[in-house]
Amino acid sequence: MTNRLRTATLAFALSAVSALTFAAGSHGGGHDEVAIGQPGKTANVSRTINIDMTDNMRFSSADIAVKQGETIRFVVKNSGQIKHEMVLGTQKELKEHYAMMMKMPEMEHADANMITVAPGKTGEVVWQFTKAGKVDFACLQPGHYDAGMKGLVTVAGTAGATGAAPKAGAAAGHKH
Repeated sequence: MTNRLRTATLAFALSAVSALTFAAGSHGGGHDEVAIGQPGKTANVSRTINIDMTDNMRFSSADIAVKQGETIRFVVKNSGQIKHEMVLGTQKELKEHYAMMMKMPEMEHADANMITVAPGKTGEVVWQFTKAGKVDFACLQPGHYDAGMKGLVTVAGTAGATGAAPKAGAAAGHKH
């Protein structure tokens, strides 16, 4: 009986610490930066893209084209009356994060690939797109993702760039 009591007490203590960590309102880490790029340096910004978020659950500029290697400054404005955010990630990550947001709607974000913006305010994300392909973005506030508040960045590959997919039939780095 004493072992059960100790185990139960330990489980309760660990869950309380976890709850307090999330209650603090921050979230960080765990994103697949290899797939979506990496935090950009403001000194390397090649251009600025303005994005407007509205209460009709849409991003203006929801379909964005960039080049592999480009560092983009996203200036993200919330023209609505409720809190919105822009989160860059893989579709899988966004769906997982959205499920967390549904359980903890007051969670605030502190990662370089995301910004939460209060009504009438503006924020920035500086991001370098290191791989060709597609990078999704969405507002993960409860109900917003399901309502269609999503977008897509298409990253065009450049010949010889790091992370570019090898040509069909080519064996990268292999010689006979």
